[in-house]
Amino acid sequence: MKPIDAADRKILTILQGNARTPNVEIARRLKLAPSAVLERIRKLEKRGAIRGYEAQLDAPMLDLGLVAFIFVRAEERVGSTAVGLALSRIPGVQEVHHVAGEDCYLVKVRAASTEALGKLLREQFGAIRAITSTRTTVVFTTVKETAKLPIENGEAGHE
Repeated sequence: MKPIDAADRKILTILQGNARTPNVEIARRLKLAPSAVLERIRKLEKRGAIRGYEAQLDAPMLDLGLVAFIFVRAEERVGSTAVGLALSRIPGVQEVHHVAGEDCYLVKVRAASTEALGKLLREQFGAIRAITSTRTTVVFTTVKETAKLPIENGEAGHE
C-alpha cells in the first residue's frame, strides 16, 4: 500500500480541523488544483484513511452530560470479542476497547445522570450473560477530549 505523503497529511489535517472545508480552499492552501485535491480525498476514503465524516454534538446540551468509563470483566474464549460487540450495540456507549490486564474491556459511556447510568449498567450490561463484573469511574470534569490524530508532524506513519 502506498504510504501517506506530505500532501495527503496536510489534507487530512485540514479535514480533521473542519470536515466541511471546501476542496477549493484545501487546494488553495496546498497550492494544488481542486481536481487533484478531490482525487486525493477520494483515494484516502477508498484506502480507509478517512473512515467517515460526522458532526460533533454538544453532549450536555442533549442531556448526556455524564461521562463514565467502565472496566468490564467477562468470561469468553481467548481472542473472542463477542462481549465487546454486544457492548458496542448499547445506546450511550461511545467506545469499547478490548484491553490487556485483569479486565477485558474498557467502555466509555454517556448518560443523563447517575440514575440513568445505573439503569444502563443494570439493564443493558446486566443482560450480557458473559459479563462477570464491572468497575465504573465517573468523570467530574473533562480537560481534553478529541478524536484528532497528530498527523501533521508525521507521527501517524512513515513516508
